[in-house]
Amino acid sequence: MQAVDFHTGSGFNYTILPDRGMDISYAEYQGIPLCWRSGTGDIAPAYYDPEGSEWLQGFAGGLLTTCGMTHLGNPEEDQGEQLGLHGQVAYLPADNIWVDSRWEGNRYIMWAQGKVSEIKALGPHLLRTRRISTELGATKLHIEDVIENIDYKESPLMYLFHINVGFPIVDDEAEFISSSTKIIPRDSQAEEELDHYNKCQPPTAGFAEQVFYHEMAADQDNHVYVAIVNKSFNNGHGIGLYVKYHKTQLPKFIQWKMMDERGYVVGLEPANCWVDGRKKERQRGTLDYLEPGGRRHYEIEIGVLTSNREIDEFSSKVGKNSE
Repeated sequence: MQAVDFHTGSGFNYTILPDRGMDISYAEYQGIPLCWRSGTGDIAPAYYDPEGSEWLQGFAGGLLTTCGMTHLGNPEEDQGEQLGLHGQVAYLPADNIWVDSRWEGNRYIMWAQGKVSEIKALGPHLLRTRRISTELGATKLHIEDVIENIDYKESPLMYLFHINVGFPIVDDEAEFISSSTKIIPRDSQAEEELDHYNKCQPPTAGFAEQVFYHEMAADQDNHVYVAIVNKSFNNGHGIGLYVKYHKTQLPKFIQWKMMDERGYVVGLEPANCWVDGRKKERQRGTLDYLEPGGRRHYEIEIGVLTSNREIDEFSSKVGKNSE
């Protein structure tokens, strides 16, 4: 597979995989891992198996695994079509790959851009253009996605940013910070732990995943901020990872909490839908469609909170948004 490494000079480094939907593999800050990585490693797209939950055979975690575009969520049958877990966009190799940099005044900007097509003969044709950019000295990156419907028929559109935070940010008593106004447990397992949705625990053998649906308050610019923070890291110096997104573009937010010994991770997941599958979205009347020739624009910022001072400033901002 092709891989593109970015080094900002601040210690914030990450790897983009053009052959895996322009997703983000390993990421670190001054040698500190920022994301969870599964045991699969980075798997080439030729090994993609769409059946059932076989998507997981190539789910390496990483900083970002994208889900969609015409389906995501549980494997199911919808209108006679068999749909595997989380769709295929994370396994689509990109074309028109462009890696470059330039000075803009005193800022040195670096980016990678590419296009992926989810297309089936006589079926839907969605084209997504993604640019991931950062700059010299930065501790954050910016993702800009534009999805276009190239077909002459409307197409279902389900899209989710699966951002996977791992150890050492995720650790015993690490905390999830958000401007949540309502929290809905997906199932009985999550409902039993609703009072502890925002707290992490030590790795626990046999832990069953918990999924929480969040309604979020936004700031005056309609931005939502969430983070996982560990204030005790490095003898109380602290570290965290935050996500900023636009609520109009991504009205849903899913928190995936997995505290198992083999899968110790919290997923921060802005989306335009829940993760119950396309059939349920259709039945609820909430399934999004992209009209012929239509476009959807999504922007995400992912960054590091490098100290408890930055964590406290972030928490204060999120608290004001919740008021």
